[in-house]
Parts: sequence; C-alpha cells; structure tokens
Amino acid sequence: MAEDIVGKVSDFFAHPVVAGVELTGPLKVGERIRIKGHTTDLELVVDSMQINNVNVEQAKAGDSVGIKVTDRIRAGDTVYRITE
Repeated sequence: MAEDIVGKVSDFFAHPVVAGVELTGPLKVGERIRIKGHTTDLELVVDSMQINNVNVEQAKAGDSVGIKVTDRIRAGDTVYRITE
C-alpha cells in the first residue's frame, strides 16, 4: 500500500463534521484517504466532496474542497491518498 500527499487541512468545522482541504494533487469520491497530524490519524473513504457548497465527483490540485470526516481533525494536518 502506498500513500501520496494530496493536500493539507485548512479548516475544520464541527457541525457538520467537515474538513476544508487545500489540494496539491487530484482526489476523487470513493478514494481512501488518511489524514495525519500531531494528534490525528484518521483513515476514511471520501463519500462526498464539495467545492463552494456544490457536490463534485473529483477535484484537482489548487482546488479547495470540503470533505465529510468521521472525527475531529486539525488545520495543518496532511491528507494522503491511499493506493493499493
């Protein structure tokens, strides 16, 4: 299994539990990601992704996306795409 950096967390919203991510690489709905930081280590499948409150299936480097997450994360955490 490999992990490629695809972005950094820029914001975290508790209600709903959403991470704002600045992408440095492409990301698609359905891909498995890992969010890692000093106190964070969360693995999940991207169920939905939004750009400016509009659902999108994929996003590219330079996009700012919102991703639903299952737990608290922090700004500055690194987002990795997990590939088999």
